[in-house]
Amino acid sequence: MLKHGILGLINYHEATGYEVMEMFRDSLNYFWSAHTSQIYRELQTLEKNKWVVGETVEQTGKPDKKVYHITEAGKEELKKWLRDMSLKPVNSALLCKTFFMGELSPEETLPFFESYKICCEQSIEELSRVPEIITNYENLLDAKEKGIYWRMTVDYGLRNAKANKEWCQYCIDEIKKLIKERQ
Repeated sequence: MLKHGILGLINYHEATGYEVMEMFRDSLNYFWSAHTSQIYRELQTLEKNKWVVGETVEQTGKPDKKVYHITEAGKEELKKWLRDMSLKPVNSALLCKTFFMGELSPEETLPFFESYKICCEQSIEELSRVPEIITNYENLLDAKEKGIYWRMTVDYGLRNAKANKEWCQYCIDEIKKLIKERQ
């Protein structure tokens, strides 16, 4: 997935590794996490697969930079991936942990859900600011039609974060009932 995400970003606009990281931070980072080292490693793989070409650009007074361009083979790979309709179920560490929480006392599990609820609230706040970022990228890349899909992604993220926040509150309420019953 990460390689295709990076490939998609470079498809929008040629970019250095640093610029890819910035674009990733402003877009994909809301639903896919990756470290800087992973992004650079994937860029090398994309280049090895001949899906991107890295062109060294000399700079005066600064180190040379490498600008990545998508190739025709890269565009075909991206389209192949986009056309693949098979989606696998999501692995969820959250649900796996929740399933086994009965091994701890309710008093120990309560902070987990309270903390996750706060994370959901922070996600809602952050995602609420993303439409402005989308507008900036639409203008920068002259990509109004693509922006529709970016907005759909943000909408999914907001709905998901709101649903998770509501679910956390349900879990908190259930655990508090359990604690009260045990007293």
